[in-house]
Amino acid sequence: MPKTKKENKNQKNNDKKLKAFIASFFTIIGFIIAIVAWKEDKYTIFYAKHGLILFLGQIVMWLLIPLPLLGWFIPLVWILWVVLWVITWINALSGKQKRTFIITDLADKIDL
Repeated sequence: MPKTKKENKNQKNNDKKLKAFIASFFTIIGFIIAIVAWKEDKYTIFYAKHGLILFLGQIVMWLLIPLPLLGWFIPLVWILWVVLWVITWINALSGKQKRTFIITDLADKIDL
């Protein structure tokens, strides 16, 4: 039995959400997959850029850990990072381009 237009639309919407989730969940790997495989999907690229920003944030935190004055501060930043990462997943699965605190402002500066 062929699918109805509504079922096709729901399937496309679910595919879009899954792609955006993958792009944000896997940070740099998700970003690369999105750029290579889904570069025409603006919704996926929106969240792929969030994944890239989250990855860059990880790199910065790893570089700051050895510094004695900032070492005590890093666990708090990691907690913030994890919270922002989870919020990005939830937003990606929402089907709407939602803003994530700090992350979206930085991601908007990336021009692809």
